[in-house]
Amino acid sequence: MNSSLTIISVLIVIAIAILLLSFITRGKDSGGPKKQKKRDKSLIIRDATRRLAQNPRDPVGLAAMGSIYYQDQDWAKAYATYEILLDIATSTHKVDEFETALRFGVSAVKTNRFPEASRGFMIARKIKPNHFEVNYNLGYICYQQKEYEKAIPFLKAALLVDTENVLVQRYMGFSYHKAHKYREALPYLKKSIDLQPDDKEALFAMAECLFESGASERSLKIFSHLRPDPVLGPQSALYAGIIHLQTNQFEKAVVDFEIGLKHENISPEIANDLRYKMAVTCIKLQDLGRALLLLKDIQRVTPGYKDVPALIVRYQELNQNKNLQIYLMAVQSEFVALCRKIVVQFFPGAKVKITDISVFADYTDIVAEIDTPKWSDIVLFRFFRSQGSVGELLLRDFHARIKDLKAGKGICLSAGLYSEESRRFTEGRPIDLYDKERLNKILVAVDSGTPLKL
Repeated sequence: MNSSLTIISVLIVIAIAILLLSFITRGKDSGGPKKQKKRDKSLIIRDATRRLAQNPRDPVGLAAMGSIYYQDQDWAKAYATYEILLDIATSTHKVDEFETALRFGVSAVKTNRFPEASRGFMIARKIKPNHFEVNYNLGYICYQQKEYEKAIPFLKAALLVDTENVLVQRYMGFSYHKAHKYREALPYLKKSIDLQPDDKEALFAMAECLFESGASERSLKIFSHLRPDPVLGPQSALYAGIIHLQTNQFEKAVVDFEIGLKHENISPEIANDLRYKMAVTCIKLQDLGRALLLLKDIQRVTPGYKDVPALIVRYQELNQNKNLQIYLMAVQSEFVALCRKIVVQFFPGAKVKITDISVFADYTDIVAEIDTPKWSDIVLFRFFRSQGSVGELLLRDFHARIKDLKAGKGICLSAGLYSEESRRFTEGRPIDLYDKERLNKILVAVDSGTPLKL
């Protein structure tokens, strides 16, 4: 019995010993390949160095070192090595010309040598015209060099190999977008966003394409969503404001432009555009004080930007003369009310009865019966809101209307000037002309109680 127990105990000890030895052996084996790999790499480098010391253009040595540099992503050294290999590739069977050209191209891209990269990939493409990496990189290089039309065929060829590749879809969309083929860009940008939903740059490009294709409402949703973005926010806010401005939603446009201007590190071009568009919107809202502040900011930063100097002169004058502001900018009902006030006050001490008001595209006519202690007659007033030049034809029409009404006099008031021909036409005729300068005096006096007939 005791002998049996002894045998069993011995067997258990032997089994445990065998198990421990197997674990130890396995542990040694698991560390083997890494050490072996390091030894292999050092041997490769030593052999390649020896070869290159004897011949700096040795294809085997160069290929070995190039492969190590490429795998280590030491792109500058990889580029230098594959440049030599590519030069000798056609003269020796020891070099894989396709792999050399491909790796030369990749290394050149990584070191921002696009012309050289293009040369490498074109050599590789002659050998394998449908290779994905070759075609994608050629398309990418063309895009980076702003040759958008050239990029498209290469990227299409890459898509035939991998339709789900997000980068190819992205740069296809960007290339069409930059080539101003907005409708063609949309499906690629949409696919790119489906594959990578957090790509805000693709989303912005898609919104621009929608805007340029006439889908303003859809683009507005995207631009509004992107307004808080620190990079794309200023330009997105600008687009959102432009869309609201185009649809006469002026208050919303102002909010968009304000959001855009709150961003930090805005490019001067976008900042100027935001301020300019906001100033134009404030003018439409008749908030001339705020518009002038914005215009003066632009003039201080970028003197002579667009028509800013002229706008400052014009609206500074309007801002100081409320009636001139109404005359030029107010809605039709306010303008006509001001014209009535001028007619009623034009002849001091007169009794005035307005018998007709006619509003036309270019002018407004008011017919009044004037009764003063010295005379009584019908007077036709014509008001031009345009700041341009009033020509002879318009005054001939005015004179004909005076005769039709059997009026004794015509008073013509314009926010602009009169041509020399029109002034000559009125000589000897019962027409008094009031140009911008004389009109301004009337508009200043109309609420002051001073006589208007100046």
